Amino acid sequence: MNYPANTLVIDPMLIRKYDVAGPRYTSYPTADRFVEAFGERQLAQWLEKRNIGGFSQPLSVYVHLPFCESICYYCGCNKIVTRDHRKSAKYINYLEKEMALLGERLGAGTTIGELHWGGGTPNFLAREETRTLMAALDARLPRQPGAQCSIEIDPRRAAAGDVAFLASLGFNRVSIGVQDFDPAVQRAVHRVQDEALVRRAVEEARASGFRSVNFDLIYGLPRQTLDSFDRTLERVLELAPDRIALYSYAHLPRLFKPQRRIAQADLPSAEAKLQIMTLAIGRLTRAGYLYIGMDHFARPDDELAYAQAHGQLKRSFQGYCTQQSDLLALGVSAIGQIGPTYYQNAKRLDDYYAALDAGRLPVARGVELTADDLVRRAVIHALLCHFRVSIESIELAYLIDFRRYFAPEMGELQALAAEGLVELTPDWIEVKPRGRLLVRAVCMVFDRYLRERAERERYSRVI
Repeated sequence: MNYPANTLVIDPMLIRKYDVAGPRYTSYPTADRFVEAFGERQLAQWLEKRNIGGFSQPLSVYVHLPFCESICYYCGCNKIVTRDHRKSAKYINYLEKEMALLGERLGAGTTIGELHWGGGTPNFLAREETRTLMAALDARLPRQPGAQCSIEIDPRRAAAGDVAFLASLGFNRVSIGVQDFDPAVQRAVHRVQDEALVRRAVEEARASGFRSVNFDLIYGLPRQTLDSFDRTLERVLELAPDRIALYSYAHLPRLFKPQRRIAQADLPSAEAKLQIMTLAIGRLTRAGYLYIGMDHFARPDDELAYAQAHGQLKRSFQGYCTQQSDLLALGVSAIGQIGPTYYQNAKRLDDYYAALDAGRLPVARGVELTADDLVRRAVIHALLCHFRVSIESIELAYLIDFRRYFAPEMGELQALAAEGLVELTPDWIEVKPRGRLLVRAVCMVFDRYLRERAERERYSRVI
């Protein structure tokens, strides 16, 4: 049966059973599979291949801006905490060097269809620095008319008029870090921000013509309770963002040092966390938001909802998206995708600068996908975006006998089907409504790199 993509059933028993650690699959293979044998030479070759035949698709471009004025204890991003704003001016100069090197490989006529600034705190930059960086991008990689241009902002660093200024530069989508409005939770994660700051940013974005406003929320934070998060949701719904990302907090202090400042005793229990998530999903869907997948919700008139309804939803390092094109990554630690390859820049700022000073692209590692990787990625992304896979379409696209190729996986899926997570027919694999919150666990069946339980410990849990 073909269930509407936004149909969702919360089954606590199944969630408790299948809430295992696993990848988010913004890529397949996942970034921990990248190797140092893939470097500048390999990336340059694939950049140059984009122009074969004289026709080049528009690029998506991600710019990583790592600076933050203060640390949020929950954060697992690659950031640099500093109050020295001279560092960002230097960083922009190096971004321009990277653009120049990439431009030599891309050739003339390359344009941008989608642009995203992330971090860190992109609005750490002064207005003049922001203008300089956008001008440099436009000079090297001009934007197409109607390009989607998004930016993440910290409302604590957004003075009156800043969001309108971003609109004047062509930004038309904004993602605002809210996480939780409760003061006790904010103090526990070292991110105290008044609701008035968020409200001002939202109102300014709408008055300036932004096409979409996204809120990031996190459940499972220290001091968070069912009642406190219910109050947060009430305020969120009053502000009515177009999209909501409802992330599960992953407490991994061995991997992320800032999280060591969070006391384990302050975290909600697994049962309380499940109740908070259930409350949030219920309130959002009753308010008219559609469940897009994993942790994303959107209004019915949003482009994500439209793309999913028409089978056009995609998945990339930016999460769910509406365009699928090569992704050029700029900045320290940024990850990109060119052709059948992924690559990541140097993670340390000194290494990033040293490579560019030597006239080299700052690629630290990457991977070129095998034929097996490509077919598995197609299956995994179809499950994540549409909750169903057409067996025939995979067979025609990749010239395989699906059931023979994936014989072990089909056996594992039979067990999931018996639990009511998936439905198997001769032509389709479909994630049923009670399995959709656990779609990562379904995708893991097709991940050939996950063979031992120890391999999963580096990932966050599904819920």
